[in-house]
Amino acid sequence: MGIVVQKYGGSSVATPDRIRNVARRVAATAERSHRVVVVVSAMGDTTDRLMEQAQEISRIPHARELDMLLSAGERISLAGACCNTISAPVLYCTLVKYNGQWPVETKCLLGSAIGIL
Repeated sequence: MGIVVQKYGGSSVATPDRIRNVARRVAATAERSHRVVVVVSAMGDTTDRLMEQAQEISRIPHARELDMLLSAGERISLAGACCNTISAPVLYCTLVKYNGQWPVETKCLLGSAIGIL
């Protein structure tokens, strides 16, 4: 049993129908006896909208707080995908850094996250 990492960009999770399609693809991969790690982006242009809002609030947002704000889009997409897949015969759960579940390191530079599996 290998580990398969699947990455889905914003357009792949832009609508509920597309999120359901992602969930079907993940389930199909898992049914072939693979362990699956899924990484999703924020839905559609969510990150752009959050960045615009942050810059309206502060001309120079604090880097750590900006990362937290922008990551909200990914967390929404991931939770939505997991909500759709809970009834499937596959175990799904969200894992995020702030509660110590996911080994990800990041620096104060946007886009500098590094997975350390």
